[in-house]
Amino acid sequence: MTSMTVTRRIAAPVDIVFRTVADINRFAQVAPQIVRIEFLSDVRSGIGTRFRETRLMNGQEVSTELAVTEYVENNRVRIVSEAGGTVWDTVFMVAPAGRSTELTLVMEARPYKLRARITTRLIAGAVRRAIEQDMDAVQSFCEQAVKPAPRQ
Repeated sequence: MTSMTVTRRIAAPVDIVFRTVADINRFAQVAPQIVRIEFLSDVRSGIGTRFRETRLMNGQEVSTELAVTEYVENNRVRIVSEAGGTVWDTVFMVAPAGRSTELTLVMEARPYKLRARITTRLIAGAVRRAIEQDMDAVQSFCEQAVKPAPRQ
């Protein structure tokens, strides 16, 4: 199993940060590598939401089917996918941190096929870079959302 944890302290309220990562459409607009989202369920938010995410990875479009399996408002959202012989289990957690929010992403990759054990290790660096980019984009978006408009 491979596990990655990435944390950002974001100068924005918990509810804004949570909605940014838990709302599939919003997250897709914020994350720079996501090029398309297609819902596979009638449910569009919360537990039971299934969708196909297409993102650019190393210059190629890669599609993955994902499902929201846990959703606790303003606390955490778990999104799980199965691809290439590996279960990818991702949890976004938000917590108040003074006037900011601490956003933590924990991703566990659990390969269940021999070939996937090797592949998962080989792509771990690229996956981590993609996660870091997504988290940076979420931070930038949320902090921009709460900036006061310039005075005229």
